[in-house]
Order: sequence, then C-alpha cells, then structure tokens
Amino acid sequence: MRRPGLVNWDHMSLSRRNLRDAHRIVVKLGTHVVTTNGVQLAVDRLQALLRSVVRLRSAGREIVLVSSGAVGMGMQVLGLKDRPRSLGLRQACAAVGQGNLIGFYTQAFAAFGITAAQVLLTQEDLGDRDRALCLRTTLMRLLELGVVPVLNENDSVSVRELVDHQRAEASSFARSAPPLPVMAPSGTRSARVSFAGPPVDAVAPLVFGEPVFGDNDGLSARVAVSLDADLLVLLTNVDGLFTANPATDPTARRLAEISVVDEAVMALASGGSNGGTGGMASKLEAARLANDEGTAVLIASGAEPEVLERALAGEDLGTLLTGTEHRGARWRRIAVAARRQGALIVNDGALRALTAKKASLLPIGVVSVDGEFEKGDVVEIRDGSGRVHGRGLVNYPADSCRRLVGRRSDEIEAILGWHGYDAVITRDNLVMGAV
Repeated sequence: MRRPGLVNWDHMSLSRRNLRDAHRIVVKLGTHVVTTNGVQLAVDRLQALLRSVVRLRSAGREIVLVSSGAVGMGMQVLGLKDRPRSLGLRQACAAVGQGNLIGFYTQAFAAFGITAAQVLLTQEDLGDRDRALCLRTTLMRLLELGVVPVLNENDSVSVRELVDHQRAEASSFARSAPPLPVMAPSGTRSARVSFAGPPVDAVAPLVFGEPVFGDNDGLSARVAVSLDADLLVLLTNVDGLFTANPATDPTARRLAEISVVDEAVMALASGGSNGGTGGMASKLEAARLANDEGTAVLIASGAEPEVLERALAGEDLGTLLTGTEHRGARWRRIAVAARRQGALIVNDGALRALTAKKASLLPIGVVSVDGEFEKGDVVEIRDGSGRVHGRGLVNYPADSCRRLVGRRSDEIEAILGWHGYDAVITRDNLVMGAV
C-alpha cells in the first residue's frame, strides 16, 4: 500500500506543500464516487475514503463531507432501473435515498467510534444571511463535538438542481427533435411543458443564468467559504482537468495546477456527468467561487487509493486550483479593522497549539485576563512577556474569562452556571501572526 511518506519533497511545488497545513477541509463526494453506476452504492470505495477521513481526523484535521448519491440510492431502494425524468419522481427518489444514504454513513463512521450528522440544505439556506449564520454555528459546533457533518442538497424540496438536470436532458432531446413548448399563462407558479417527446415538469419561476448548485459542487464551495475552510476537495471519476478529453485524445495531459479560473480554463470543460447533474464545468465554477474567497480547491479521482491522505501530504494528484490569497471580511475585521478591547495572556503550551496545530484557545491555556470586554469583542493573544501573537473574537465576557482561567472545558458550566463554548476563542475566529 502506498503511503504519504513516499512523496518526493524536492519536486513539490509551494502550493502542494501548503496542503500539508490545511486544517479545515470540505470533501465533496460526487455521484460517480458514491455509486458504481449512478445507482448501486460503491461500498468498498466509500469505506476506503471514510477510513482516510478517520485517519485525517485523528491527525487533528477537521473534515466536512458533502455527499451526492441520494437520488441513485432511492432508485435502488425503489427498484427503478431507469433514471426518472419526472421531477416529482426524482424528488421522491431523493426523499427515500437520503435516509438510506445517511444510514450508511452513520453505521460506517460508528464502526470507528465516530458520530455522523446529517445536514440537508437548499440554496436559500446559504443565500439568506441569518440562515447562513445559523448553519455556520451548527457546523462549527458539530466539529467542536468531534462529529463529522454529512451535507447534501435537500433534493426532495429543492428543485433547482433537479430542474437543471432536466434542462440538460431536454436540451439533448431537442437536438434530435425540436421542441414545441406549450406553456401556461404568464404569472402562474407552475406549468406542464409539453415537447414532441417525453413530458418534463417545470416549476416556475426559472431564471436562466442564475447560479445553481449542480450535483453539490456549488453547494460544497459555498459551505467551504462559509466555514473559512483551507481546502475544498472535489472527488469525481476523473483525475483532474485535462487539456483535452483523455478518452478520445491520446495527447491530452493533466493540468497539475491552475492559478486563475478564466474563460480559457472554462473552455476546457464541457458536458455534464452521466447520472449526476454536475460535470467539470460546474466544478470549475465552484472552484472559482471558492478561490475568490481564499479557499484552495483540488479536483481529483475518488478511485485513487488514499487520495485524500496523499494529496494532503503534497503528492501531485488531480488539479489544484490555488486562486489568490484572500482573507474574508470577518478575518479582516479581526486582524485590521476592529479595535481591540482587551487581551488574554496564554501559557507556552497554548501558544504552541494555536500556532503549530491551529487549535482553538481553551480556558486551561489562559494565564490571565487584561482589560474589560464583552462576548464577541476582539481581544489580543499575548504571551507572558506581553508580546502580541494574534487576535480573536472572544466567546465569553471578561469577568467570565477571569473565572475560567486555567480551568478545563468540562468545568465551564459548573463555574459559570451556563456553557456556551468549550473554547474561549474558537479557531475560526482567531487570526495568528502579524496582525
């Protein structure tokens, strides 16, 4: 078995080296990774990937999974052989498949003593600020509890992804038989669209050109951005982005790294995936979204043995889309814009954990508290000599922090009478270094 330790360090690019330090990672499993034929669950492949997730968690990394495959699994349970064209039937398959899919993940992770949590989303959940903040809080709390969140778009109530798939099917049919649409009167909420072929349901309003998730690609990018993830991994059935279709062009070569997803790069992608709603184009759009907010993206094959561990060790796998260095609005506020209200003085062990392990600041690592501040204020992180090492948004007011100095996280409720967070400052609200 090939191990990450066999990486050739001399030929590793700086961008690949940086993957070794990725702490919070969103991993999207595409339809052709989760299933063998769009329907049958790829149990052996999934179990191998989940074993890698377990090992990465044991090494201190935070992993969030975004899984496709609910519609295909629902088809299997319902005994359907052909991919349903009716929107209602596809949503029914999703409703059946989602329960079975999370059941698999729950049992598979339980074998390693890990709890999995199902989180179903729609585009509106990430488009509304209040709901997006609630989602972020939930996911961060799950990660703090050592749970692996397993996300999927709620296909049984969200129509955008499924309708996008039907648009592609309708377009394919239209190429052989020009459609003769008969639409309901303008302003109606829904309509039955009739073609010179199989009927297709449509749900209004449908605005062409609006972003859609596309087989969870865009969903995973938006989740990665909302969590300030260091890396988004899109696992699919190809080895990355190529200069041409490797199935038809023997001269096609894999692009190891891309710094900007421009129109020239987008032109290299065409078509969707068979059995899913995504394709290379949707993955590149997702990568562009994530890159714009400072999250690196790796597109790689889910069939590659130990692909996650090897890639995170710096091995040249898939296509790495690096984007540009960019700090989100919250980080900029913490590091630059906000006026600090006080300081937490920490011991050497806590300082090492914050800088080397990218850990949260626990109360046991706090030596003393300087100044007066409220929950949510920006405070400095100092060592015993007074040197500033970082800044963060504090989870407790100053008087509570003083009572928690040097205490364990499991003592918080007994000391304060309530328990908000295990950490005084959580990692996602902490900026270390020259701030």
